[in-house]
Amino acid sequence: MTGLLPLDMPLLEFESLHEGVLIKRYKRFLADIELSNGEVVTAHCANTGPMTGVLIPGQRVRLRHAPSPKRKLAWTWEQAEVPGADGQPCWAGINTALPNRLIRATIEAGCLSEQLGAISNIRAEVPYGTNRRSRIDLLLTPAESNPDQRLIYLEVKNTTWTDGTTALFPDTVTERGQKHLVELMGVIPEARAVLVPCLSRPDVMDFAPGDAADPRYGSLFRDALDAGVEVLPCCFRYQSNEISWQGLRPLKKFQNL
Repeated sequence: MTGLLPLDMPLLEFESLHEGVLIKRYKRFLADIELSNGEVVTAHCANTGPMTGVLIPGQRVRLRHAPSPKRKLAWTWEQAEVPGADGQPCWAGINTALPNRLIRATIEAGCLSEQLGAISNIRAEVPYGTNRRSRIDLLLTPAESNPDQRLIYLEVKNTTWTDGTTALFPDTVTERGQKHLVELMGVIPEARAVLVPCLSRPDVMDFAPGDAADPRYGSLFRDALDAGVEVLPCCFRYQSNEISWQGLRPLKKFQNL
């Protein structure tokens, strides 16, 4: 299940990130990092969760430098080097603002054409759900050639927590994530509902809900599968100047709660 794009082909390319060493993360949004030239900078941390397994003071990290009068901080923490499942270090993408863009690029490259069919239009942050108070990450309109003409509501979840070679989400209680599962179930059968765990590290081989962190989410995840929500765990490799496609990963067989 690799899609049409060859493995390791880049989906996003960007100016090379700067490297440093993490000193500490604090106040959820801030991280102090020592650059390779010895300078200590404060970077924005877009990941507000506990970052289980990927928050390691003294680890190598990569940052984006984008000074602007509109930004309080010129630096953004993008990637972290973590112990891989095979014992070798690998890089994980920790910026939770990036996966929506990455999954959109994945769809546009045709990597999920077998699973989703041909797509003619992609819209982001479209209101939906109870009283239209939620926003779906991506709303896909099928092309005329797609045999299933239902709209596709697609929710993206950045995933970096692991147990061995299994990727897990969430790594903390997420009432917002629970709500998203309920609202995805609510669009069926008039529309398709797709959950995309964005596996932001290349060492994982399958995906499962993070029952130990949020049993309620795990229970709703199973309900969603039974209701017809499709789950497409997409795996990526993070490098200093690009992110490349590693293919789909299967769901791990897990027990019902």
